[in-house]
Amino acid sequence: MKTADEPPKPISTLLKIASFRRFVSANLISATGSAMAPLALAYAVIEQGGGAGSLGVVLATNTVPTIVFLLAGGLFADRLSRSRLLFTGNLLAAGAQGALAVTVATGHATTVSIAACGFVSGTAASFIVPAAQGAVSQIVPERHLQQANALLRLPSNAVKVLGPVVGGVIVAASGAAWALAWDAFTFAAAAVLLLGLRLDAPLVASGGLLSDLRAGWAGFWSRTWLWTYTAVGTVLVSAWLAGFQLLGPLVAAEQYAGARDWGLIQAAFTCGLLVGTLVCLRWKPYRLLTVAVVAAGALALPLAAMACTVPLSLVLPATTLAGIGLDVAIVAWTTAFQQRVPQTEQGRMSALNGVGERLAIPVGYLITALAAHSWSSQAVLLTCAGTIAAATVLNLCVPDVYRINRLTPDNQRTAAHGPRTVEQA
Repeated sequence: MKTADEPPKPISTLLKIASFRRFVSANLISATGSAMAPLALAYAVIEQGGGAGSLGVVLATNTVPTIVFLLAGGLFADRLSRSRLLFTGNLLAAGAQGALAVTVATGHATTVSIAACGFVSGTAASFIVPAAQGAVSQIVPERHLQQANALLRLPSNAVKVLGPVVGGVIVAASGAAWALAWDAFTFAAAAVLLLGLRLDAPLVASGGLLSDLRAGWAGFWSRTWLWTYTAVGTVLVSAWLAGFQLLGPLVAAEQYAGARDWGLIQAAFTCGLLVGTLVCLRWKPYRLLTVAVVAAGALALPLAAMACTVPLSLVLPATTLAGIGLDVAIVAWTTAFQQRVPQTEQGRMSALNGVGERLAIPVGYLITALAAHSWSSQAVLLTCAGTIAAATVLNLCVPDVYRINRLTPDNQRTAAHGPRTVEQA
């Protein structure tokens, strides 16, 4: 029985914040389309006769503009209203996915046209990612950041459990166009909700964009834990995406039952994400960065399982474990980032982290696509799994990984907004 002195629970406190409810709703709506999008995109390429090479080009083209424009997105996120940036980015993504759905539906889709739409979507993401990172800190009280990060992922991860399965059925029954059209609609709906947040621009004293960029780079480089995590993450993320997103659908078509089984594999992954979110709502680890590094290493499991051509009944639990690890890693990392980086720098720091982690992805896609012509898909998948394991071990060799721990309520505000010592950095 609750006593009069018992403080309100974090989740109930968060749900009383109107802007947070709106932010969660926008993420949930967008997730219903995004859950189907990777499968639909892969089979849009396959439907027009493309193979590993074509899919690699499409995925790389989607990533390149994010890398090119992400720093600009970070700078704007520390200068302008983040709600307006989120609105613009989602609206741009809606237009790109809508155009792609039309070209696929009318039979005019080519590798070039699919890649062009992907370029626009990647550009939109470069403004969405840093703005969303900073928006959470503006909406949510500091003491509830981890629960907020987990709660934001809970409904979207729940939707993603059925999304790939439904997407697989839709693609198998009527092609990729309908799934892409739904994705476009959800981006548009999310844009309207996010505009209603009406977040003020961060109060940043600035002498210009270049000086902001130089100050951002100096702050990024001074935080050893941040740039080393980013550098190792570059390798890990590229190996995971190249193995799972690029080769995964092709391996599913070769040794499993194609779109249906690939939908089940993606559903298993999102089931793991959902379980990881539930874990993070209850578990508050002290060693945030260490947990993030170790948990992310689980991404090697499904790649190794598919490389060894094990039955689908074994691939699915391996993929579920990878999802659990990834979600725990994301929530732990995001909480550490929000606690250790001042709110007025989060746009730039998030952008630099994002650029770093995405930098090798296009090269990874292209190398993997070329390697698939000379090596078997299984050999390439095993190489990607080994790369993830090696990157995890390398990251654990960085001493600062063990110093970035959860802040207590007494020193949280000082570390996030006040003077920063060398030890805190």
